[in-house]
Amino acid sequence: MVDVAVEMPAPKVAERAGRGLNGWPMAVLAFVLAVAGVLLSVLSGGNGALITVGILVFLAALIVAGGLTAVSPGRARVLQVLGRYAGTIRTDGLRWVNPISTRREVSTRIRNHETAVAKVNDADGNPIEIAAVVVWQVEDTAQAMFEVDDFVEFVAIQTETAVRHIANSYPYDVHTEDGGMSLRDSTDEITETLSAEIGARVQAAGVRVIESRITHLAYAPEIAQAMLRRQQAGAVVAARQRIVEGAVGMVELALDRLSEHEVVDLDEERKATMVSNLLVVLCGDRDAQPVVNAGSLYQ
Repeated sequence: MVDVAVEMPAPKVAERAGRGLNGWPMAVLAFVLAVAGVLLSVLSGGNGALITVGILVFLAALIVAGGLTAVSPGRARVLQVLGRYAGTIRTDGLRWVNPISTRREVSTRIRNHETAVAKVNDADGNPIEIAAVVVWQVEDTAQAMFEVDDFVEFVAIQTETAVRHIANSYPYDVHTEDGGMSLRDSTDEITETLSAEIGARVQAAGVRVIESRITHLAYAPEIAQAMLRRQQAGAVVAARQRIVEGAVGMVELALDRLSEHEVVDLDEERKATMVSNLLVVLCGDRDAQPVVNAGSLYQ
């Protein structure tokens, strides 16, 4: 397995629940204060004190209304008060928070990111094309907002970096039975390693990797034909090996049956000739042309 240890700075902030109230009672309060402020000003009869009180009540209504915040399902609000992190509101619906706080919205929904087709060299130095898709989700909103500049771009760049590193660490294909893992044959192991590396790279941004998969894998066009011929040659060799193994078994069976039933008594030289002829017949590309021997077995 490839070492996926990635040294990232330790996060300096962690998500915590922000202080918030049910927004509907506060909305009613803001409405009542606004109406009261308007009525006091209108019905003051020119009394300056009542007008002042009415204005102050209306301003209080605006302040209360300023704390109302709508939180959609699958989204969170990151609160900051005078530049300091004040918590995260994840409860959906109408909420009321500190009116002077800034509220930045962060999506906590599951997302997909598909990398562009990248041209890299595999472990054997062969140029290949590779692309992958990663399924991820924001797990810590505070780290996503404050540990990196743009967590979406950060995930995209780190995913591409991990894909290139994995492609450089394994060969596209192996040509021996005990050749180890390859990008083409060890799909499950490779994707598991890829997910682990991407997760380690984006953990500092408060992101959790759910799954990753290689979506495109092929030799680069300039060597694709050569590699295809090599794969075809390997397939031919494998087929020939299977044919030879079967032919040897059939020859062995034929000799055993002839000896068991005493059909004919062959010396070692004639056995060798029979084995040679049978192997030619069984392993040849074309149908054998029979030759009729009109003489004896030894002529």
